[in-house]
Amino acid sequence: MRILHTADWHLGRTLEGRSRLEEQEAFLDELVGIVRDQQIDLVLMAGDVYDTVNPPAQAEKLFYESISRLADGGARQIVAIAGNHDNPERLAASAPLADRQGITLLGLPGTEAMPLDIRRTGERAMLYALPYPSESRLKELLSEDADEESLQVVYSDRIGAMIRQASQSFSKDTVNLIMSHIYVLGGAESDSERPIQVGGAYTVNAKAFGTAADYVALGHLHRPQSVKADVPVKYSGSPLAYSFSEAGQAKSVTVLDISPGGTLRTEEIYLSSGRPLVRWKAAEGIAQVYRWFEENRDASAWIDLEIHLEEALTMEQIQGLRKQRGGIVQIRPIFTQASEQLPEEQERLPIDEMFSRFYSRQTGGAQPEPELIRLFMELLNAEEDSDSESAGEARG
Repeated sequence: MRILHTADWHLGRTLEGRSRLEEQEAFLDELVGIVRDQQIDLVLMAGDVYDTVNPPAQAEKLFYESISRLADGGARQIVAIAGNHDNPERLAASAPLADRQGITLLGLPGTEAMPLDIRRTGERAMLYALPYPSESRLKELLSEDADEESLQVVYSDRIGAMIRQASQSFSKDTVNLIMSHIYVLGGAESDSERPIQVGGAYTVNAKAFGTAADYVALGHLHRPQSVKADVPVKYSGSPLAYSFSEAGQAKSVTVLDISPGGTLRTEEIYLSSGRPLVRWKAAEGIAQVYRWFEENRDASAWIDLEIHLEEALTMEQIQGLRKQRGGIVQIRPIFTQASEQLPEEQERLPIDEMFSRFYSRQTGGAQPEPELIRLFMELLNAEEDSDSESAGEARG
């Protein structure tokens, strides 16, 4: 049988307010083509279908249309689980309708593996699909000990126990699979993943997967990577770069070719959809940026611009840069000369003036609105009043 492993679609996600929906549509079009060309029998979607628990209607529409196209009227089976970004009940709400097309949607953790019969090959897979297993979704308090290291051990042991129980359904006559949305110790993170645990408590040791599975399909980490374990464990990664920490990463899906008792063969299918994320460092100032515009450098990319300056950009300059290239997401000024005032001179400036200058430098030259300055001063005065009252109570 041929299996495709994907995860972390994050439908509805934006980049600093810029919609990525068009790119996500292009990815899903590409994915439909891949499953047809590669004769995929089973698609595993390992969580974070959406970016929020309350996704926009366009994102939900895109998901339902796309999984219907992927299933192709039951020609192949689809299994999707909830990640930490998803609302588990909401994702699973349409399961009765989806089941009729060979689509399984799972929101909350369970302990049983499911049989999946592959029509094309006559083979059977046993899949233990474990949606994101937080304590609240497991509906149990794993430990009253607040120590992070102790919580981590208890949590990992609990996940391991669930996997061992489900693995009892595995046999030499089936392809044995585990899918989950968890953070495994040793995985390489990026900025775009919302932390899955408080501290390191929700971390799973790779030993928890045991030795019975032929392949473990994971979601959560956006960089495609394998994890050292007693069985093959892999994060497929996200299909698009969702933060500038992922700039330059090649995005892909993983295709598995395996039979019961046979040798596992995997292949990375690299994706062409999605705008690249790039970082520009203009050490020579604004003139260098305009030269890059003339060269049509990274014409289709989203750009994080770091620009070295001797003085702040004016609003006209900032607007000019954005007008020339709509893909500029951030402009971060780096000032090469010392501040206009020495520290002792800065201390003599009025507080509102110091705030205005700080705001200007942080925004690349913008000036704060009078209302913003007024609110800042009100908050500052309120804090000072609170401190004075506390000091008075202490003396009393």
